[in-house]
Amino acid sequence: MSEGTVAADQLRLFIERIERLEEEKKGIADDIRDVYSEAKSQGYDAKIMRQIVRLRAMETNDRQEMEAILDTYKSALGLA
Repeated sequence: MSEGTVAADQLRLFIERIERLEEEKKGIADDIRDVYSEAKSQGYDAKIMRQIVRLRAMETNDRQEMEAILDTYKSALGLA
C-alpha cells in the first residue's frame, strides 16, 4: 500500500466522520427547533427563550459586563 493510498484512506475516513457528525448536528438542530415550536404553542416567546439560552451560556462576568454596557447605551438613548 503506497503512502498516497494510506493518506487518501485516512482523509476519506475523516470526511466520512465529519459527514456523520454534520448529519447528527442537523438532527439536533431540528429537535431544538421542535422544542421552541412546542414552547411557542404553549404561549412562550421563542425569541426571548433564545436570548435566555444565550445568556445562560455566557460566563457570569461577561454577562454582567454586557448588561452594564447595554444599560449605559439604553440610558444614553433615553430607553432606560
